[in-house]
Amino acid sequence: MTETVITSPTREVRIGFDRPFVIIGERINPTGRKVLAQEMARGDYSRVEADAIAQVEAGAHMLDVNAGVPLADEPKMLADSVQLVQSITDVPLSIDSSIVAALEAGLAVYQGKALVNSVTGEEERLESVLPLVKRHEAAVVAISNDETGISEDPDVRYAVAKKIVERAADHGIPREDVVVDPLVMPIGAINQAGRQVMHIVRRLREELKVNTTCGASNVSFGLPNRNGINSAFLTMAIGAGLTSAITNPLHADVLQAVLGADVMMGHDPDCTNWIRKYRQPSAARPERERRGRRRRRRSAVA
Repeated sequence: MTETVITSPTREVRIGFDRPFVIIGERINPTGRKVLAQEMARGDYSRVEADAIAQVEAGAHMLDVNAGVPLADEPKMLADSVQLVQSITDVPLSIDSSIVAALEAGLAVYQGKALVNSVTGEEERLESVLPLVKRHEAAVVAISNDETGISEDPDVRYAVAKKIVERAADHGIPREDVVVDPLVMPIGAINQAGRQVMHIVRRLREELKVNTTCGASNVSFGLPNRNGINSAFLTMAIGAGLTSAITNPLHADVLQAVLGADVMMGHDPDCTNWIRKYRQPSAARPERERRGRRRRRRSAVA
């Protein structure tokens, strides 16, 4: 059974077909967050710290760390962010950049086995990222696009993923250390985007036998009530075999959808995680017990 193990100095996360779904917190990313980008550019990481703590407290098993601020020193910013987040949380990290030098800087300071986000099917990217992943004994996210762009044909995207997995093996990276992102497109623009992802995820699980992830919120881009769409997507994708996602654990309905899907898939034995998260506070139980005792006494008298 394929399991991808990602570690920090004190914790490990296992992504696998029969494991609970892994939530990778998406918030430490300045893309589309103007205030965060401005703060990071001037060396202010207070919001990074707050986002890291909040996401872990909400239920994130891992955190994605991105420092992609235009015209800034991304390698230094990413390394600084990785060190900061590791100093205040114990969850493993996904080190996220499109710049190889930034990935290298982040990996150089990371303690544990990181998830590198990401490599695509372009030859130049394969030959620059895969040796780096192997050198640091990391795992890697494989994104299903190449020089031709992102195909709307799910079988073409599967073929790109297969190519990356095979090239990773050529570099000594086993398939369990390749987590494939089948690419989630906005369903408001491409009506079949959801069905495309389900098709690819099933093939990736059954044929290629690799774990999967995605940027889940992409599916709802441009639509109202995005969390409703994201929740529905995640529940269905988990049923199709998706094993992790980069998403926002601060949205209660998204977290509930993931935990509920784990219950339905049999990945939460005895519903332990669900009960721990949603049972009523202990202060409410004595009152229920008192009401129950009163009802039993009345029944006995009658």
